[in-house]
Amino acid sequence: MRPDRPSSKPAHRPGGKRPVQGGGGHIARKRFGQNFLVDLGVIDEIVRAISPKPGQALIEIGPGLGALTNPVVERCEQLTVIELDRDLAARLRKRPELTVIESDVLKVDFGQIAQERGQKLRVIGNLPYNISSPILFHLLPWASHVEDQHFMLQKEVVDRMVASPGSKDFGRLSVMLQWRYDMECVVDVPPESFDPPPKVDSAVVRMVPLADPPKVDPDVLESMVALAFSQRRKILRNTLGAWIDEHGLQTDFDLQRRAEEVPVSEFVALAALKSASGN
Repeated sequence: MRPDRPSSKPAHRPGGKRPVQGGGGHIARKRFGQNFLVDLGVIDEIVRAISPKPGQALIEIGPGLGALTNPVVERCEQLTVIELDRDLAARLRKRPELTVIESDVLKVDFGQIAQERGQKLRVIGNLPYNISSPILFHLLPWASHVEDQHFMLQKEVVDRMVASPGSKDFGRLSVMLQWRYDMECVVDVPPESFDPPPKVDSAVVRMVPLADPPKVDPDVLESMVALAFSQRRKILRNTLGAWIDEHGLQTDFDLQRRAEEVPVSEFVALAALKSASGN
């Protein structure tokens, strides 16, 4: 079943609020960061990029009004959805082809879901822009239980995720995700594809966990990278230099660079050295 193309603009309600296009009277809730995808051409492009198939353990975060849910479950037959909005969750429960988890996604144990399904998960979703980074970091510990992830995010966040060293977009998010995933931007999505339209451009990113990621303590890496990028315009001698001395590390790491110039592999190697030192 495809999302219905709205035949006319929904009538405005008192206070300027109006139902979402094709949403059966649902009004977007700002506190949940709700922007609903309504462009059928863009939806088709995203579903083709995901390429869902029967028998796969697909999990959708924030299904909303079903713009992605409908064409995805049409192809994979069964789908687990995570929805925080109780009104939307109640609607979704009426559909036997859906398994509904009514919860804040930041409280969901994806490792347990993978164990219950007996296979790796394929995670998809139009992530609320106000908590997109926390969701990405929440999923990191379960990367080994995931086959791939396809997420719609703010375009500037995707640019930071896939950025290369030396670019202005390269930063903490780039390092923390690239050490664990191979990533690429697969679809650009303009604001007019949503109702209500956000004030920013969006994009869909594909994230495939690395089969043999470097061995490193994520907490050590995260704290070190946060320190390195705390003063982006200064060379690392002013930030990371003191951290290296504090932990008594013997390394030829070049501190005459800015954080944005350092490849992910060098950050990971330095974090691994710290972990191995026991200091």
